[in-house]
This record gives sequence, C-alpha cells and structure tokens, in this order.
Amino acid sequence: MIPNTSPNTNPNIGANTRPSGALFLDAEALYKELLRGVRQLLQADSQLVGITSGGAWLVERLQRDLQRPGKPGVISSALHRDDFAKRGLASSAQTQLPFDVNGAHIVILDDVLYTGRTLRAVINELYDYGRPASVKLAVLVDRGGRELPVQPDFAAARVALGEAQSLALARAQDGVFSFEVKEK
Repeated sequence: MIPNTSPNTNPNIGANTRPSGALFLDAEALYKELLRGVRQLLQADSQLVGITSGGAWLVERLQRDLQRPGKPGVISSALHRDDFAKRGLASSAQTQLPFDVNGAHIVILDDVLYTGRTLRAVINELYDYGRPASVKLAVLVDRGGRELPVQPDFAAARVALGEAQSLALARAQDGVFSFEVKEK
C-alpha cells in the first residue's frame, strides 16, 4: 500500500494483503469511507457526476444514500480520449447531465484513479456543457501511477499495483460492490 499522504484518506480502510501476498480490497468498506468523504466535499448546491461505468454506479448509490434531490450526472470520457482512435466509442458511454453545468459546484466520482488521462478527458467533456463554478474529485481507490498532474480531493484508499495489473470495480445484481484485480 502507498503511505497516507493526504488528510482526506485512510489507507487502512478496506485494503489489506492476504497471507498469499494477494491484495484484497473490501469495496463495500471503501464505499462507506467514500460516502463519508463525499459528504465533506458537498455544498448545498453541489451536483454529483459519475464517470462511466464504475463512477456511474457509485454516483447512483451515493445520490440515494445522501438523499440528494434529482438525478446525478453521468459523464463519459470517450469523445475526448487521447487514444480514441485505438479504443473507439463505447455504445454505453453516453454523457447525461440533467442539470445546468454553468455555475454549478461539481463533484466528479470515479472508482479507480490511475494515470489521470480519463479525468482529463472527462473535464474536457464537462466543459463542453458549460463552465462550472468548481470541480472536485472523489475516488474509491487511488492507485498512483499518474501521467498528468491530477490528485483527488478525496480517496477512500491508496494502493500500489504493478503496471501489469488492472483494478476494476464490479457490481453484483443486488448492487453490492467488489473489486477485480487482473493481470493484463
């Protein structure tokens, strides 16, 4: 695990190593920590926006658990990615912002922050819809490895994974979150 470098992060919640040396992340415990952190970031008129797909799952549940009025936003990085030619456009990745972005205080949510490139694309997409008053970022897991100068305002956990590993949030049919760590 990466040492705690932010006062808004507790690296020991939901993350530990099994005797086999494999990383185990308790996504539900991390979600509870994320809920607490997002509560601290919110202003009365803040809007929640989740990055497809893991962030969209998180924002849907946070909107309900925080008892926020209206629908949360969902944003896609697909149209602004620097690797668009290689990845193409996913049919499920469509931005839906059911509020006026101009002058809004936005809290962007994502499951895993890695290089920062997805966030750069998402911010470009957000500004296609207007100019927010402020933008904050909350993530379930910050795995380091940044290629751009991006840091979350809140991370439920910080973990170190090898470059050959990927970390993805999964959601069961009953809405329970879990993590999948895979070798690329």
